[in-house]
Amino acid sequence: MSKIPTRKEIATTDTWDLSSLYTDDTAWEADFQRFHEMIPQAADYKGTLGKSADALLLVLDWFSHISLLCERLGNYAFLKYSADSGDTANQRRLGMISQAQTDFAAQMSYFDPEIQAIDDESLKAWLKDDRFSDYRAMLGKLVRFKPHVLTENEEKIMALQSEVGSVPHDTFHDLTNVDMDFGVIPTDEGELPLTQTTYSAFMMKPDRELRKQAYKQFYQAFDVHKHTLARLYEGSVKKDIFHAKVRNYPSAREAALFPDNVPVQVYDNLIQAVHDAFPILHRYYALRKKLLGVEKLAHYDVYVPLVKGIETHTPYDEAVQIVCGALAPLGEEYVKTIREGLTTQRWVDRYENKGKRSGAFSCGAYTGHPYILLNYKEDVFRDVFTLAHEGGHSMHSWYSVHNNPYPEYDYTIFEAEVASTFNEQLVAKYLLDNAKDDAMHAYIIGKQMDDIVATLFRQTMFAEFEMLVHAQVEAGEPITVEGLRKTYRSLLEAYFGPDMSLEDESDLEGLRIPHFYSAFYVYKYATGLSASIALSERVLNGTKDDRDRYIGFLKSGGSTYPIDSLRKAGVDMGTPEPVHQATALFGRLLDQFEQLADR
Repeated sequence: MSKIPTRKEIATTDTWDLSSLYTDDTAWEADFQRFHEMIPQAADYKGTLGKSADALLLVLDWFSHISLLCERLGNYAFLKYSADSGDTANQRRLGMISQAQTDFAAQMSYFDPEIQAIDDESLKAWLKDDRFSDYRAMLGKLVRFKPHVLTENEEKIMALQSEVGSVPHDTFHDLTNVDMDFGVIPTDEGELPLTQTTYSAFMMKPDRELRKQAYKQFYQAFDVHKHTLARLYEGSVKKDIFHAKVRNYPSAREAALFPDNVPVQVYDNLIQAVHDAFPILHRYYALRKKLLGVEKLAHYDVYVPLVKGIETHTPYDEAVQIVCGALAPLGEEYVKTIREGLTTQRWVDRYENKGKRSGAFSCGAYTGHPYILLNYKEDVFRDVFTLAHEGGHSMHSWYSVHNNPYPEYDYTIFEAEVASTFNEQLVAKYLLDNAKDDAMHAYIIGKQMDDIVATLFRQTMFAEFEMLVHAQVEAGEPITVEGLRKTYRSLLEAYFGPDMSLEDESDLEGLRIPHFYSAFYVYKYATGLSASIALSERVLNGTKDDRDRYIGFLKSGGSTYPIDSLRKAGVDMGTPEPVHQATALFGRLLDQFEQLADR
C-alpha cells in the first residue's frame, strides 16, 4: 500500500485555489476582525424594523452585507480545514468562525420576530418599492413562517441551545468513528483494519467468506453498544419533536418539509411509488442471487459488483474529457465553464492527503468560485461519476450566483440533488454509447442499477423508517432497542424480498446510519434522482427548449420554491409520475442487463 502524502507533498496544481475567497490567511484574519467588530452593531437596529420602509431597508442591507462576509469567512475556514484537519491553524480558524457565527445568530434573534410583527398590509405596500427587489423572495418566504416564529427572547433561547441540540449527533459520531474498535480482518494481503470507511470496501470483495466475517465482526461492535445507540437516536428524535411542538407544527415531519414548501403528499407519493416497484426490485435481487450462485442471498452479498474483472485506469484529465463530452447536450457555455473550473481555474482539490476529509463534496458561495473536494483514484471508475456529480452541484451554484442577488441565490438541497445526479445520467448515457464491448456495457448498466437501488430504493427505506419512528414517539410510544430493530427489520424484509436471508444482526443497521440524526433529509436523495432521470430524458430526447428550461432551473437559485422551479423545468414532483419514470428506467436497465448476462 503506497504511503499517503502529506498536504505539502501534493502538487499545487492538484489543489484548489482559494484566492477567489482570500489571497492568504492574513487577509482572512483581517476580515474576521472586521466581522467580529460588526456583530455588536446588530443591537443598534433592534426595535427599528417595523418603523418604516426606509428603516427596514437599512437593516436588510446591513444584514445582507454582514451575512455575505460571514459566508465568505466560513467557506474559507471550512475548505482549509477539510483539506488538512490536522493543521492546528486550520482547526483554530474554523473554531473562531463557528463561535462567531453562533454569537451573530444570537444577536440577530430579534430579526425574524420583528419582521413577522409588521402589519401585512404595510409590508405588502413597502415591497412594491423597487428598492426591495432583491429582498422580495426572501421576505415572502419569511412571512410564511409567521405562525412558527417565537418571541424575541424565545428565539434567542432557541439560537443559544442549538449547540446543545447537536449533542446526540456529535456523540453518535464520536462513538462510532472514534471509540468503537472493529478490529482487523485477516486477508491474503495480511491483517487489514476494519473501520467505518473500510467496511464498504470489504462488502465489495469477491470472497464471500471474507465479506461474511467482516459483516459479522462489524455489527458485533454495534451490538455491544446497541442500548447507547438507541438512547442517542431517541434523544435526536425527541429533539425533532420538541422543535416541532415549540414552533407549532403538526408533526416533526411537517416541520422538516415546511421550509421547502414541500407537501407531505410528496413524501407519501415517494414511498407508495417505490412500494409499487417492489416486484422489479425483488427481481433485481433474484438476479443477484443467480449471478453469485448462492442458495440464499445474504445481507453481505448486496454490494458486490454485478460485473467482475473490469479494470479501468482513468487519469484525472481523461475524466474531465469524459465529463465534458457527456455534458455537451447542455450547451457551449455550460461545458466551457465546467471545463475551466475543473482544470485551469482550479476549483478542485483532487487527491487524498493526510488529514484530508474523506469522500467528496461541492461548496458553493456567492463570493468566489464554487469548490470541489475529491479523493480521486485513477483505478476507481466510480470516481469519474463522482467528478460529474460534484461538478453538477458546482455548476448549479455558478448559474445561481450569476443570475440572482445574494439574498435569493441559495437553492435548497431538494433542488441540489437534481443538478448532481442529472450529470451522472448524462455520463452514463455517454459511456454506454461509447462502450467498447458487452462487458463494459454490462458494467455501466450494472452501476446504474446499483446507483438507483442505493439512491432511490435504499434512501426511501430510510425515509420510511424515520417517518415510522417519529410517528411512534409522537403517538406516545417509547423508543426501545427491540422496537427500533423490529421496525427496521420489517422494512428490510419488505424491500429485499423473498430471495434475501437476513442475519440475526441485520436490523442493527438501523442504529448506524448517521443521516438519521438530520431527520427527514434522505428522501431528497430519492426525489432528486427521480427528477433528474425525468429531466435528463427530456434534455437528451427533446428540443433546445427542453435544455433551456433545465438551464433556467439552474439559474433560478432560491428565487422560488423547489416544487415550483422543477415544475417550470418540466417535471412535477407533486405527482408520483417522476418516481414511476425512475422505477420504469430501472426495469428497462434490468431487462438489458439480463439480456447481456445471458450472452
